[in-house]
Amino acid sequence: MTTTPHARNHIDGLWTDSATIGRSTDPATGEVLGTFADGGAAEARASIDAARRAFETGDWARDRDLRARALFEMSDRMAARRDELVALLSRENGKIPAEAALEVDLTISKIRYYGALALTESGRASEVKPGLYSMTLRQPVGVAGVIAPWNSPVILSVRSFAPALAAGATVALKLPAQTALTNSMLFEIVAAVKSLPKGVFNAFTESGSAGARLIVADPEVDVVSYTGSTHVGRTIMAGASPTLKGMSLELGGKTPMIVFDDADLDAAVPVLTKAITTFTGQFCMAGSRVLVQRGIADTLRTRLSAALEAVRVGPGSDPSSEMGPLIDQANADRVDNEIADAAEYAKILVRGGRITDGPLARGAFVRPALIEVDDVDRPIVQEEMFGPVATFEIFDTETDAITRANATEFGLAAAIWTRDADRPLRVGRELDAGTVWTNTWAVVVDQMEEGGFKQSGVGRLNGERALEEFQEIKHIVHLAPRIA
Repeated sequence: MTTTPHARNHIDGLWTDSATIGRSTDPATGEVLGTFADGGAAEARASIDAARRAFETGDWARDRDLRARALFEMSDRMAARRDELVALLSRENGKIPAEAALEVDLTISKIRYYGALALTESGRASEVKPGLYSMTLRQPVGVAGVIAPWNSPVILSVRSFAPALAAGATVALKLPAQTALTNSMLFEIVAAVKSLPKGVFNAFTESGSAGARLIVADPEVDVVSYTGSTHVGRTIMAGASPTLKGMSLELGGKTPMIVFDDADLDAAVPVLTKAITTFTGQFCMAGSRVLVQRGIADTLRTRLSAALEAVRVGPGSDPSSEMGPLIDQANADRVDNEIADAAEYAKILVRGGRITDGPLARGAFVRPALIEVDDVDRPIVQEEMFGPVATFEIFDTETDAITRANATEFGLAAAIWTRDADRPLRVGRELDAGTVWTNTWAVVVDQMEEGGFKQSGVGRLNGERALEEFQEIKHIVHLAPRIA
């Protein structure tokens, strides 16, 4: 008799079950992969309380050597289970194996980076007047509540909790039910870190929102780090406002990929295609808007349409697959309906949408779509799609490109394609975006900050600034007595 795995939560150093048991399914087939303890307010309460005790009674907040040692060990343990984690993430989340491997590999290096930063100290000291000494110290804020999404649960949770741990904070982590088995393997990896004191890291899976709402509102949580949609981000900010807790939000995006007449299309077209289809478009930095200068619009329209139509859609278990399924059937239907709605006001270049026949019809598979639109106020331009759907928009001048690129409420990222050496800085300076790439896309490095302008977020993760999201700055003033 074959038994399916059961995923549990890890709170205060113990593995715990929940009153409710959920099921995890393969988005490519609908097959049940296993069961999981479906947490909620009780698990959130226990996680917060454990994190608070560990922060106030243990050495974690003051011992940077301990923090560095634990993070280095965590990275090593993740590297040791790398292949297992990649395989499970690919199957449960729907990513093709190469994309799952990318996520896990980036996570390993990120944990090591924050292990190193745990050993650094940044502050200032000065004798501001004779005998009057002034200094600043950075102290951990306390308990960090981390809420991460299902589209890249490993790296997006680590991107928040690694700097939190490096800063000396303790963590209550909530992850989503869509990746429950992957979550549990991540919990296992962290729980196996012998250098990590009990209660410093607490984590649970939740299909609902009661636990997440408690993390946001509870006064025992000092900072919330959330990655997800702008709509939910607004709700979180409102829910946290009575306690005035710190807030780090990386929210939605609608990345404009600006292609000028002098761009190298041989280099650009394959990257534009991947920008639309990587993670099946379920990516806040997906290249969901292709802005092309009029002189090459006909050529790029033809080439990009052909490239998208040629994308091989299939399960991660098929080595020939270039794009996997969406996370579930409901999202596949949603994307198909949004393409149909856009057909009423825009020109469909590549229909894409739900696959309803053949063996892939069992899963949440869609084909990529490309939609030409003139009016930037249309929903297909203004709303985050979270699927492999891109708009095709034509501009004439640099000013036109900048105006069009900045026409949405989002400002997470943008890309510029040109052979002109000066144009990227000239145009990039005017774009409302936290990251601007030149002749590339989705290059994110541990050492440099990442975050959004406008409605794409508050605060920054990655880089040294990420530690500041989980620290307070204390100013100490000392007046030395005069020598008699």
